[in-house]
Amino acid sequence: MKFNRWTIALAAVGVVSLASAAQAEEKASSVMTALSSTTLSGYVDTSAQWNFGTGNARLPDYKFGGSSKADGFNLNVVQLRIEKPLDEAEWAAGYRVDLWAGPDANTLGTQSVLASGSGDFAIRQAYVALRMPVGNGIDWKIGVFDSILGYESVESGNNPNYTRSFGHSIEPQTHTGVLVSYRFSDLISASVGMANTTGASINDRAFNSVPSETDHNKAESFKTYMASVALTAPENMGFLKGSTLYAGVVSGFNDSEARADYDNNSTSYYVGGTLATPVTGLRCGAAFDYLDVHNVGNGETWSVAGYASYQATEKLSLHLRGEYLRDRGDQKFFVDSDGNSTNPDRALAVTATAQYDLWKNVISRLELRWDHSLNGQRTWGGTDTDSAPSRLNEWMLAANIIYKF
Repeated sequence: MKFNRWTIALAAVGVVSLASAAQAEEKASSVMTALSSTTLSGYVDTSAQWNFGTGNARLPDYKFGGSSKADGFNLNVVQLRIEKPLDEAEWAAGYRVDLWAGPDANTLGTQSVLASGSGDFAIRQAYVALRMPVGNGIDWKIGVFDSILGYESVESGNNPNYTRSFGHSIEPQTHTGVLVSYRFSDLISASVGMANTTGASINDRAFNSVPSETDHNKAESFKTYMASVALTAPENMGFLKGSTLYAGVVSGFNDSEARADYDNNSTSYYVGGTLATPVTGLRCGAAFDYLDVHNVGNGETWSVAGYASYQATEKLSLHLRGEYLRDRGDQKFFVDSDGNSTNPDRALAVTATAQYDLWKNVISRLELRWDHSLNGQRTWGGTDTDSAPSRLNEWMLAANIIYKF
């Protein structure tokens, strides 16, 4: 083994031995080999938002939105990703860690059951990835991972629009457990998994493992189960190639929903897909979300949304989303801590987004969103949380700048 001159000089005066130096060099080499395939990436997500009119104490209730972002400039979140992806080896192994810092980290809600406060920091994902050489290869995620449901991603920059849909807001978001995925062919793939709960809190339990959580009344063996299947149109389907159809279900216990009486089992259903069209650059999509909270009584919570995206030029893309929300009765999802509605029982939301990529590695977009109460219920507006809401319509204009590294 070759040593550098500094190591030889230290050995000459008896500070170190060449044997210990050799062991240290071997350990350092092993660490460098392991780190050589690790990648570091992430993004910084910022925005400026203007909500039309005055009195924006109550705004349409969707995830990562709210009055705290109204009428000003915002740092939304900083994500840092450390990852070793699975390679082509039969027994491949890797990992992924997504760390969040900033206000959206508090909304993410993954803080563990033993955490005291959030401090604008959260773990979005942290899992070990494994592959077993069975058939086409079985992939495993063990740890904390994003939910298998949804048209939209937790990452704003991966979505066609800046703001999230109501459907995204009622979906499970993050799980602590194990997920197994298998691709049968280029046409079909599937996933099944098991987690502690349907909620985002890391290491949460459905049984009473924490003294303060007296509402956790399930058996120790109670777990959350999930499954999904995806169909992808093959190359021989002409302009339809790459179109997808996806369906999934997650069922279990969740104590982190808006309502205290949601401390029961709940089942989330999702069906969605994307459709390539014969028009160059045009893609369409649709998503249906349904939340069934068991043993709550009457009511319903579901959303249906349509998407259209058009790549007009190399740098310019246009995106449109229309959504209908139905949320009523005893199981109403969108309520505040006092049980007051934060969205009407029936709502319409239309979102138009223009993205123009001026700078390398930068997503820059302008978005106009209109939310409308369809049943005459006024749940938005007001100068503060004590004043009566007065609006049937909310308009918002936002600029979103994201740097990806």
